[in-house]
Amino acid sequence: MRQPHPPLRAAAICSKAAVVVPSATAAFLCLGSDGLIQALISPHIPVQKQSEERRALKRVKKRALLLVNPKARRGGEAIDAVVGRLHRGGLDVTIEPFEALPEIARDIVRLRESADLIILCGGDGTIASGALAVEECGLPLGIIPMGTANDLARTLGIPMDLSQAADVILAGNTRKIDLGSVNGYAFFNVASIGLSAELAQGLDPTLKKRFGRFGYALAAAKVLTKARPFTATIREKGSVSTVKTFQIAVGNGRHYGGGNVIEANAEIDDGHLDLYSLEMNRVWKLAGMLRSFRSGTHGAWKEVRTAKSDEFEIETKRPMPINTDGEIVTSTPAKFLVHPEAITVLAPPASRVDQPQAVRAAA
Repeated sequence: MRQPHPPLRAAAICSKAAVVVPSATAAFLCLGSDGLIQALISPHIPVQKQSEERRALKRVKKRALLLVNPKARRGGEAIDAVVGRLHRGGLDVTIEPFEALPEIARDIVRLRESADLIILCGGDGTIASGALAVEECGLPLGIIPMGTANDLARTLGIPMDLSQAADVILAGNTRKIDLGSVNGYAFFNVASIGLSAELAQGLDPTLKKRFGRFGYALAAAKVLTKARPFTATIREKGSVSTVKTFQIAVGNGRHYGGGNVIEANAEIDDGHLDLYSLEMNRVWKLAGMLRSFRSGTHGAWKEVRTAKSDEFEIETKRPMPINTDGEIVTSTPAKFLVHPEAITVLAPPASRVDQPQAVRAAA
């Protein structure tokens, strides 16, 4: 398999610019890349005048660069309503459409100086494709979920309703989240080798867009009928294991695969990666495990190996494709890393309410 080109990296961190505002007594404003405004006003300016200037400063709109993927499953929905809502909420929005994922990082790099925040409209693959550029630019990231699974939005508690997702951006609450990488390619949710990579390769984009999760189910049934185990070597700090497995998944976030949970205690800001390996004799035994994958308790099965670390290395006898957040981007051998608190996202305050009750009680 031909190795893809290395991921595009952004050139530099966004800089700050000073703006001098003339008045009877000079006021100096610093408009940072985060859009925050600081004003130093001489004490002898009348209180009424100071209030007027403060109100004027509050009217300065933050600039949002909105990138929309028209090929995402919900990309055909009217983006005008979302943009209108953002405008009414005080954002000056520049829309930048794209047709291929590599365009996302290039557009962010090209237009970063004209934005105070980035808004990505699309699915998980779209958001992951822009992650490295967003990280290096240091701008907050807003998410409008327009994909099929939208697992990052689910992990962050961002509503699937587009208008409500826009309201989350307008609310302005931010949190730091981790970023995973494999061979230098970013992912938020999970990167996997085996069944899900075969599924990603075999999924017809037209089927995916037309039928959504049902399209995934049809493709999965086809993959399972042909599934064969493979041999892999897993290295983590202090241990090496050789396994025969149907799938190895390494998670950075909490949700993946349309609502599955990588591990019961997994969070996207916990500073480590969660690995599982499916080592059953027959792939059809997965049918009995499905419920445990929804709750993240699949590690209780003896056929499932689990591990936590901030770094994993995986080798296979032959190069095998790696699926990251729904996209095939690289292949084995693979090095997985976690980058703690790498991205600032606009999202509701962190919540752990979706953990199983037994897990919460033990926490």
